[in-house]
Amino acid sequence: MKLKKLFGGRIYDVVSKQLITRSIRKTIDFTQKSDRSFTAQSAVGFLFSDTAKYVRPWQHVEEIAQLAGVIEGKKPKVVLEIGTASGGTLFLAACLAAPDALLVSIDLPHGLYGGGYPDWKIPLYKGFAQKDQSIELLQGDSHSQNMFLQLTRILGDKKIDYLFIDGDHTYEGVKQDFEMYGKLLAPGAIVAFHDIVSDKSEKPDHFVSVFWNEIKNKYRFQEFVKDKNQSKLGLGVLEVS
Repeated sequence: MKLKKLFGGRIYDVVSKQLITRSIRKTIDFTQKSDRSFTAQSAVGFLFSDTAKYVRPWQHVEEIAQLAGVIEGKKPKVVLEIGTASGGTLFLAACLAAPDALLVSIDLPHGLYGGGYPDWKIPLYKGFAQKDQSIELLQGDSHSQNMFLQLTRILGDKKIDYLFIDGDHTYEGVKQDFEMYGKLLAPGAIVAFHDIVSDKSEKPDHFVSVFWNEIKNKYRFQEFVKDKNQSKLGLGVLEVS
């Protein structure tokens, strides 16, 4: 606070963002250039460290650690993430995907389930990519036909191996994301849903749980939930044949 008063709010914000980016990039670069790469355990450990607090995912560490293990086992070559926000799940996917993977993020920059990320984070998110990986950041409504067409142009003849759905949390919204982008899944793809636990708020606005409970038994599935009595959060994974 003293530094902010001394240099002024605007200058302080610019400098702090540069320091945040530099600190995160330093850790990523060190790991990628060393003899070892991120594992599921080390990637999650980094995300929940003080260094990564500005890209930390809005999830319980116990839940995302189990998802990380699934991604690590799959080593997807094509990743689609719907809902990126702070960037933690995009970072995790980049760390654990194939070394030459294509990763695409679709993020809504406004609205109840939007909010997006600031422009200064774009180079940081792009920097999550390993040497031979590619990250594409799309901002807009995942439900629009225009967004779907943008994605298909990027994918070409590639199919999605790992789809992470964490966008619109209405029943209709999550159903549309699954059905719309499910058309682009590769055989054996995995689909992860965030917030599969029911919203126990007085006025609930998260209904992923309703859709999840409706479809999960049609597939091989796993649920990662810290506490069965919690409200929201939780991760569900389907394996699509």
